[in-house]
Amino acid sequence: MQPPPETTLALAQPNDIPFIEAMVCAAYTKYIPRIGKPPGPMTADYHQLLETQEVWVLRLGNTILGSIVLNSAPDHNALSINNLVVDPAAQGKGYGRVLMAQAEAVARERGCTALKLFTNVHMFENVGMYTRMGFTELERRLDGGYERVFFQRELV
Repeated sequence: MQPPPETTLALAQPNDIPFIEAMVCAAYTKYIPRIGKPPGPMTADYHQLLETQEVWVLRLGNTILGSIVLNSAPDHNALSINNLVVDPAAQGKGYGRVLMAQAEAVARERGCTALKLFTNVHMFENVGMYTRMGFTELERRLDGGYERVFFQRELV
């Protein structure tokens, strides 16, 4: 899936971090009561992520609509999606699928055969969404102090 013509996808820059953090806060705050603490993406160090992983942003003009954090999995046959977030005001317009298509393109470029990701078990909307996107649930376990659901989707 190509980004809509009015949008652009690019690697995030340091000056994008405050906007990414604000978007993550806006998108994930609703999960705090369910989880009992801030979700992992709200506590992430995005300055460090910018240096150690690939952080992509989807923009409409100067506005960041969404972001995706990618990292090569330890087995190098899969690309890990460590966070995918769309600004709540832009949700439901296909921007998440555009970001997911970027992850798939990066994975194929690197010769990966699968995408991996996880979400919190209490974020049941995400569990359903990833299943609808063709991801298969691999396991549920406690990880980093969170109850997580791990998924994988083979690239064909």
